[in-house]
Amino acid sequence: MNRTLRVRQAQTVVPFGVGAVFDIQGESFVATGIGDWPRARLPVDSPRLASRLGVSGFYSAPATLNDRYDRPDAPGAPYIRFPAWLFCGSCRRMVRWRITDEKPGTPPRCPSCSPVRRLTPMRFVQICAAGHLGDVDWWFWAHARRDAAARQACGSRERLRFRVSERAAGLEALSVGCTAPGCGASRDLLDVLGTHGMRCSGRNPWQRLAEAADCARPVQVVQRTAGNLYYPLVHSALSIPESGLPAPADEALAERVRASDFWVPLCRVAGTPRAGVFRQMIQEDTGADDALLDALLAEETGTSAPAGAGEAAAATGPVRPDLSVEEWAAFMAPDPPLTRDFSLRESGLGLDAETAGPWAGLRRLTGRVVLADRLREVRALSGFTRVSPDAAVVPADTSGRLRWLPAVEVYGEGMFLTLDHGALTAWERNARVRARVAAMAGDLDRSFQKDRLQALTGEELSPRFVLLHTLAHLLVRQLSFESGYTTASLRERVYARPGHDQYGILVYTAAGDAEGTLGGLVQQGEPPRLAETLLRMTEAAAWCSADPLCSEHSGQGFGNLNRAACHACALLPETSCETGNTLLDRVLVVGGAGVPGYFESLVAEARAAAVREGTAP
Repeated sequence: MNRTLRVRQAQTVVPFGVGAVFDIQGESFVATGIGDWPRARLPVDSPRLASRLGVSGFYSAPATLNDRYDRPDAPGAPYIRFPAWLFCGSCRRMVRWRITDEKPGTPPRCPSCSPVRRLTPMRFVQICAAGHLGDVDWWFWAHARRDAAARQACGSRERLRFRVSERAAGLEALSVGCTAPGCGASRDLLDVLGTHGMRCSGRNPWQRLAEAADCARPVQVVQRTAGNLYYPLVHSALSIPESGLPAPADEALAERVRASDFWVPLCRVAGTPRAGVFRQMIQEDTGADDALLDALLAEETGTSAPAGAGEAAAATGPVRPDLSVEEWAAFMAPDPPLTRDFSLRESGLGLDAETAGPWAGLRRLTGRVVLADRLREVRALSGFTRVSPDAAVVPADTSGRLRWLPAVEVYGEGMFLTLDHGALTAWERNARVRARVAAMAGDLDRSFQKDRLQALTGEELSPRFVLLHTLAHLLVRQLSFESGYTTASLRERVYARPGHDQYGILVYTAAGDAEGTLGGLVQQGEPPRLAETLLRMTEAAAWCSADPLCSEHSGQGFGNLNRAACHACALLPETSCETGNTLLDRVLVVGGAGVPGYFESLVAEARAAAVREGTAP
């Protein structure tokens, strides 16, 4: 019976992007490299993200009713069957399936059984830290405990059976045996997971034999749905109209910078150690600050690097523009831009100067509220890793010939919130706050994720980043109860670079439909709903079901990069967080352990008000 296999267009980047293994209707496939994509792909426009990643552009797979699984001429994204080793649930025969065995629209069937039985993919595959993926050598596994002479005496490498024993349980009950005449080798799967001296194929399943590398890294046998099989590298950018970006505050000063004798030499050596010398000369002549120079360099060269970053840039490669700078400027513009793909309007908490109690504290500690009725976001996949996030990156184009990346565009809505700049600056100067964040920064320096996370946090981990990041998580969790969206549907963008004077967060949702989402998130940001949400958020964050263990923890989570943050109080689904659920600390929000929290006074005022009203628990 023919069947239809389809992956939604928005899923061709995450979670079913290049290199991902996934099950669909009882069959297992792997997404191939973009070199195999059809020519009828659709362009996706995002100049800012293209400049950031150093590529010529982006394309998305065409939307289709039937993707290219076993149909070579199908117009959709290409996928191939993996693993190639299948077995029959009736006769237990193992079959090595080849591309020539495929019949369009028909799942694999056992050649021995009558009536016909469908074949099932084997549960285990092998991976290595170089990003390679392959089938387990089941013949080697079955004969691993035989000597070399006995292995050579076996007459066939494909006469295998995948057996189940009723005398054991778990993996010990499963075994792979050889049915070649005179052989009878067999071995159970009790210790199949891990490394066993098998050789790496040096390639991924969609690559040809000529593309295989000489890989000497040890392979690991894992389940094909294991979490460490696939770590995608996804980048995203909001579509911001150029007309919505503010010009430099002092255009006359900008003209003096451009007229300087050192301006052209600075543009030529931007991103190198020599750039610092020319920057200093221009600043001495004109009095321009680092922010203005960064903005003018970004305009002139398409790159943006903080002052003093030249040596680091020379060591790591070309300097790419910081996307958060322009996004922050658009949200903070006095007149928010209004276009089809980026529609903003300024709002507020609806609290006036006569407000008392915790509402007055909330008004004092928060700043600007901007509602985004419509956002367009482009998400691009640059590559992936296997085994661990810091392993070797496999590019989306394994052939290395293409200058574009796969991407999708999604539409949605969101709310942008800033803190009060003066209150935040005063809180950041507290010695106990700085000492607590310094301890987290020490753990970050020892983490293998240091480079990736510093690209989001800036050169140094600042108290405002941890505070705003944790605040975004707490707000997403609270909004999931009140806006109608699940936590997996909401995402965060943290704007907390002290060098660019950022101090806000964006919580948004986006979907692949061109009409965007339903408006429930923006409605929740209207006054007075947002103020009520923030107050309930701080009250809920003041207590965790894992306290006091959670609030007093000196290091938990991945790489000990969290403090007071666990699944019961602050963590989100991985797709919702920019940093993979790291660099979180609830204490910096509500206080505790002798450290003043930014919203600690708000929690105290709310509790006092509850006591006065007789509603305290």
